[in-house]
Amino acid sequence: MYLLGYDIGSSSVKASILDAATGKCMASAFHPKQEMAIKALKSGWAEQDPEEWWSNLKLATSEAIGHSGVDASQILCIGISYQMHGLVLIDKDQNVLRSSIIWCDSRAVAYGEAAFDSIGHEKCLSGMLNSPGNFTASKLKWVKENEPALYSKIYKIMLPGDFIAMKLTGEVNTTVSGLSEGIFWDFKENKLASILMSHYGFDEGLIPEIVPTFSNQGTLLRSVADEMGLPSGIPISYRAGDQPNNAFSLNVLNPGEIAATAGTSGVVYGVSGEVKYDTLSRVNTFAHVNHGIGKNRLGVLLCINGTGILYSWLKNKFALPGLNYAALNEMAAKVPIGSEGLSILPFGNGAERMLGNREVGCRMNNIQFNTHSHGHLIRAAKEGIVFSFFYGMEIMKTTGINPSVIRAGNANMFLSPVFRDTLAGISGATIELYDTDGSQGAAKGAGIGAGIYSGPEEAFKNLEKLGVIEPNLSKQGEYLTAYNRWLAQLNSII
Repeated sequence: MYLLGYDIGSSSVKASILDAATGKCMASAFHPKQEMAIKALKSGWAEQDPEEWWSNLKLATSEAIGHSGVDASQILCIGISYQMHGLVLIDKDQNVLRSSIIWCDSRAVAYGEAAFDSIGHEKCLSGMLNSPGNFTASKLKWVKENEPALYSKIYKIMLPGDFIAMKLTGEVNTTVSGLSEGIFWDFKENKLASILMSHYGFDEGLIPEIVPTFSNQGTLLRSVADEMGLPSGIPISYRAGDQPNNAFSLNVLNPGEIAATAGTSGVVYGVSGEVKYDTLSRVNTFAHVNHGIGKNRLGVLLCINGTGILYSWLKNKFALPGLNYAALNEMAAKVPIGSEGLSILPFGNGAERMLGNREVGCRMNNIQFNTHSHGHLIRAAKEGIVFSFFYGMEIMKTTGINPSVIRAGNANMFLSPVFRDTLAGISGATIELYDTDGSQGAAKGAGIGAGIYSGPEEAFKNLEKLGVIEPNLSKQGEYLTAYNRWLAQLNSII
């Protein structure tokens, strides 16, 4: 028996096939091999064509099946992880009406801030646990105000994972977790956030049917199954946004547990059993994958847009030709803590929530031509990314999240010893690295939703821990000195 999981990112779409009995990943594949383009028609905008996600999903599926050597007829269910906060609009024939306004698009900031002030901060935070901010609901308001003719054609609105599920099954539905990430959910009333829907002038009929996160959410269409080489009728039995799913992939399900990721964007995600919120909405609270009435499981999410994208930008624009990431890591490791005074603010990928939805841009400070090299730039970038994590983690403490252990997949920035050591050293937290990723987590979620696993304990019994990084407290003072210099630079512009 095998499980199929998808991770729909903004860079690529990944598919993984897992052996249900052992949890072993039989094969993974991703498409495209170069990063998907993000269209920016204006400064601060970011769009992608949902049909491109779908095309790449089919390519990744075919490659994963081919590499796995498994009998595809033994794939029993499908799980979906997807980039959060995107807006997909369809008409009654399930045609996409426009490109998706994705997570890092900041055009709707003003609409969210106006709604926050008009509705009232306390009403928004006590009910929806967040400011409307730059989330999906505010992006829909932008469409309503700026593209009224297109808005009038909308049959349903969806998140990226809802769109993929629709393409697989022909069914249009969503989840409470997904609605909460769009700021469409009222936690006080445990229903659609009518106060925001009314304020923005949205018809509640635009919202798809709500299905449980772990459940039969529709079955694979025969036409799709035949095209992809899969059995028809298998269920899509799990769906979650990428950050709740990444936490789930690491078996982070209970209050006090913490997960972190550092890909294009960076995230620290902690689970709380209490309904709390940041009064300034700099970190955000959503329904975790196992949230339910009478069992609060809320994900407190710190998101930093400009993390790995800074590192890849430096590699592509400034590194010497032919250097790979491993070589860059070696260069950075030769530079002392603090990068000899060079500091980098990594905020060059749209408005940052933890900075009050400001677009402050990426800034490099105190470059000395006779001192600093490529290695200094790379180390300063890694330190700047870690310092942004630490800055946000200090905010998270106000919501009751105070990590002593951080779980992460052994991927992206967590492959870098400099990055890992800096994060452990400045936070004082132990870092645990695991052999998993979002697509594998989605596959295990599907196994739970389809009843193949009795629950998370069975699904994660074979989760492999690859390493542990303990904080070097003897160097914490050096890290804090570098952080305070970085913080002074940030405070000078916010």
